[in-house]
Amino acid sequence: MESSSLGGKINPSLLSLKHLSYLDLSRNDFQGISIPTFFGQLTRLRYLNISHASFGGEIPAHLGNLSNLNYLDLSEESGHSLLELPSNNLEWLSNLSSLKYLNLEGVDLSNTGVSLVIAFNKFPSLLELHLPACQIKSLPISLGNVNYTSLLILDMSYNDLRFPFPEWFFNLSSLRKLYLSGNFFGAPVPSEFESLKSLEALDLSFNDLSGQIPKFFGNFCNLKTLNLANNQFEGGIQELLGGFSSCPNSELESLDLSSNKLKSQLPASVGMLHNLKYLNLYNNDMSGSIPKSLGQLSELVHLDLSFNPWEGFLTEAHFTNLTRLKYFSLGKVFPRPTLPIPLIFNVSYEWVPPFKLHKINIGNCKVGPAFGAWLQSQTELVFVKLSTTGISDSIPVDWFVKLSSQVEYLDLSANQIRGKLPLQLKLPNALLLDLGHNQFDGPIPLWSCDNVVRFKLETNSFSGTIPLNFDQKFPKLELFYLAENHLHGTIPSSICNMKHLYTLSLRNNNLSGEFPKAWSLLPDIRIVDVAYNNLSGNLPSSMGDSGSLFHVEDEQQQFRG
Repeated sequence: MESSSLGGKINPSLLSLKHLSYLDLSRNDFQGISIPTFFGQLTRLRYLNISHASFGGEIPAHLGNLSNLNYLDLSEESGHSLLELPSNNLEWLSNLSSLKYLNLEGVDLSNTGVSLVIAFNKFPSLLELHLPACQIKSLPISLGNVNYTSLLILDMSYNDLRFPFPEWFFNLSSLRKLYLSGNFFGAPVPSEFESLKSLEALDLSFNDLSGQIPKFFGNFCNLKTLNLANNQFEGGIQELLGGFSSCPNSELESLDLSSNKLKSQLPASVGMLHNLKYLNLYNNDMSGSIPKSLGQLSELVHLDLSFNPWEGFLTEAHFTNLTRLKYFSLGKVFPRPTLPIPLIFNVSYEWVPPFKLHKINIGNCKVGPAFGAWLQSQTELVFVKLSTTGISDSIPVDWFVKLSSQVEYLDLSANQIRGKLPLQLKLPNALLLDLGHNQFDGPIPLWSCDNVVRFKLETNSFSGTIPLNFDQKFPKLELFYLAENHLHGTIPSSICNMKHLYTLSLRNNNLSGEFPKAWSLLPDIRIVDVAYNNLSGNLPSSMGDSGSLFHVEDEQQQFRG
């Protein structure tokens, strides 16, 4: 899209379009030029969108002449806006009394927060107001009369707002969506929020909010999205979910409570949220068993239960109706990741689940010992992480083949998986392959991986030699781990053709012969670990010529400097 962007000067001949009411120049690249002042003469305009088009300089006050304008979008990505208010003057905005939609995302409003709200109070028809990442530091706590009670959507996320919440927020009786993420309110949620019962979306994430999650949120029966992630909420969620489940027809589709301090069990009432598509409980202190009612959420697409100390069993009943599930994450509790959480998959080897995942992310949780049919059936995976899951089975070659065309991330590390890998595969989209700390044997697989940057095969039982044409199969490789295997032969000189390589670990094999001579061809090499092999001869004089090499491990070699 960038190569086809418009740019350059905008010709005033646009003024000849006497009846022009709709002008969209968004998603272009005007390289910091000013918004043409003649736009203010297009008085029939009802729609003006020049967002993400890299305009710069002062916003022309002439835009205030567009009294018929319903829609105005001047937004840019956070931190990238080149636009400035005209000498901190907001009078031009006050003239746009017909506005229904205004988006100033990214424009620096740090000195105009109070006057801005007062100006908006003159917009009786305003339905949507988007002011994210505008560096607003303060707002008036109260307003005499709030005239924009027709407002449906208010977005003031990622500003510098602090406690207390402006009182006039709670007088916006028609409000449907409120986005306040990424501010610094840092206190319990005020009870006045209870008046916003028409809300369909509420985002208070990344605000350092504390106390318990207000139970009255559960009475917002129109709510479709609730995001309270990355706060300091404590206590349980029984009352919250109980409230939602008691709604005659709960509309809740997305619930994000991740990265808080919640200590509770997941109540069985979660199974009553029949419209739920997204559930994220990541990084809390939720314990106890996971209720089987979770398996009744037939609309669920994304389920993240990771970084919680669950216990008990996951059975086939937990997944009964999860036909739409695409993302599943579980396990990995720190600070002692070597001890698995006491949660065990208890499903039959033959069980095939009703879903086809795109991402599976399980760590430090007992899934094995078998690589059962439920895992073998997951052949649409793009992201695979099954690390420290107790799998000690072999994996069918056919499973690797079926994943190969789409997989981007494959991590099966720290299990006891045995058997041989397919010798040749094409993985055109793969970026990371980690099969380390298993019991794979046979020769090093020579896969075609044009985009892989990390390939880890350490602590296995691979044997044979390092393939001579490895550089051709992994042209972008940055980290290559082959330590603690049973490899013999020499280090092939083709390793020096891997221009992006900065870590090479060949420790504890049976390699012999001399170092390749052409180390100067590796401009980014940082670490070379070849300790505990049978290498001999001289260290190449070119080693370190690039000035980047800072560590060489060579214990028990017969090198001469």
